[in-house]
Amino acid sequence: MPYLAFKVLHIMAVVVFLGNIITGLYWKRHADRTRDARLIAHALEGIIGSDRVFTIPGVIVIIVGGFGAAIVGGLPLLRTGWILWSLVLFSVSGIVFGSRVAPLQTRMAKLMRADAPDWKSYETLSRAWEFWGAIALLTPIAALLLMVAKPALPGL
Repeated sequence: MPYLAFKVLHIMAVVVFLGNIITGLYWKRHADRTRDARLIAHALEGIIGSDRVFTIPGVIVIIVGGFGAAIVGGLPLLRTGWILWSLVLFSVSGIVFGSRVAPLQTRMAKLMRADAPDWKSYETLSRAWEFWGAIALLTPIAALLLMVAKPALPGL
């Protein structure tokens, strides 16, 4: 029973985590199409807030649920290839989010709150955000696929 509890917790956190990232992409693009600096800033501030409320706590619950399920289920974390490589992908996502995506979001929101927004700078930052955001999104999606498929991958 504890295994299933950890697994359900893990899966629910993954759903919230990925759902929040995907909806953030939607709302930023939706706001960008308006070319209204106030709406774009508002959307970015909402994305930053939702990261604090859903994404970051989601990471913690994903880790607790996943590690708990693996430990209770007797799965060696680093010797089970699909777990090891999922952890690597999830870690890459976190590093990219923390070092690239989050700072870019803050810079773009600040730029759009200026009295006279610099659209050229915003567009440059936005392209970088989309690139790094794609990496931060695709890596946990790849980890999800590994977790579901459980392919025979080498562990340590």
